[in-house]
Amino acid sequence: MTLPAVGATLVVAHVVARFAHHYVCRQQGDHKRRPYIILSQHESTVIGAERNGKADGQPGRRSISWILPRLNPTSATMRRRDVLAGIASLAASLPSWAAVAAGTDYPRQPIRLVVPRSAGGVVDIVARLWAEHAKQRLGNIIVENQGGGGGLIGASTVAHAKPDGYTLLAGTTSELVITPAITPNPPYDPLKDLIAISLMAESISALMVHSSLPVHTLQELVAYAMAHPGMLVYGSAGVGTSAHLCAELFKQLAGLHDIVHVPYRGANSGLIDFYAGRLPMFAASISPQVLAMHNNGTIRVLVAGTDRRLRTAPDIPISSEVGFPALITVQFIGLFAPGGTAQHVIDAVAAVSRDILMKGDVQQKLIEDGFEPLTNSGPEQAAKFVRDELVRWTPVLKASGISAG
Repeated sequence: MTLPAVGATLVVAHVVARFAHHYVCRQQGDHKRRPYIILSQHESTVIGAERNGKADGQPGRRSISWILPRLNPTSATMRRRDVLAGIASLAASLPSWAAVAAGTDYPRQPIRLVVPRSAGGVVDIVARLWAEHAKQRLGNIIVENQGGGGGLIGASTVAHAKPDGYTLLAGTTSELVITPAITPNPPYDPLKDLIAISLMAESISALMVHSSLPVHTLQELVAYAMAHPGMLVYGSAGVGTSAHLCAELFKQLAGLHDIVHVPYRGANSGLIDFYAGRLPMFAASISPQVLAMHNNGTIRVLVAGTDRRLRTAPDIPISSEVGFPALITVQFIGLFAPGGTAQHVIDAVAAVSRDILMKGDVQQKLIEDGFEPLTNSGPEQAAKFVRDELVRWTPVLKASGISAG
């Protein structure tokens, strides 16, 4: 607790003590007693009064039964459990009163973090890791998965939510850049209806094949597709996702326009079919699950859409090493709030996020799971990055003919 909050707590406690003192005096007709507060061994707040310099109650005991109104008119004292319940309630309420008095009244209720993807996917992994650490300072955080529509459903929910800081979005390149650009009449403006708080990590999209397909490199995949026109299909988490963009960009660069896309409502259901061999090819972000299947030979990751080797999987080739240097599809994952959210709320969440991402164990966990931690991102940097990505990708996406309609 901060010093202002501690001071506010003491002020509130003093006011409560005075109130209890006056109540006791009225009940017992004694106006000469002074109020006192005792913090017991268990740090519960006990309020009483002194008479003639001595505390009320029997020697060696801290009597408080007379503080509260008698619930049973026939009893001289309240039952012990009633007293303890009243004290516990009072003690629990003091910090929140103090926070309000100190001006630190956010948050005062649970925060809803919307993940526009299915549970267990890459966005969900980062969001839940953040929430687990952030709850130590922000209180209860409820993670809510709203998959489908290339992230449009979940992002729209947040964009139109009350801008009070209690509904946040774990947003990505898909919701902030790709989907708005390829959707006719999108239900939100990514720059006006959503406010950037911070970027947390980068996720790398990759192309992979099932082990039953007789290809081991990206060049072999190109040759196989040319030899079997119209026969190849690939799956992804849905239209407008970063992985979808990765595959479509590969098709354009390689001239393989007849590879058919099978969109799923989230990556997990598609990956289940892919691992089982019902799909020969898949486009997905690097994740612990994907890496595990790659390492045990169930699938082969042919290329990661980045210009830097993955620290957690240095054996996976990158774009420039397989003859496709333009195949760069890095997806950011960040925190966003509804447009109109107060700046002090944005700054408060950004400060918590920055501290979380500076932790060594958090960075290591992200790296192990295939992400690149972003440790120097605040509201201004995140907003600029989103604007730059929109300028970079919007004309490309519109020219590609990809549409979510």
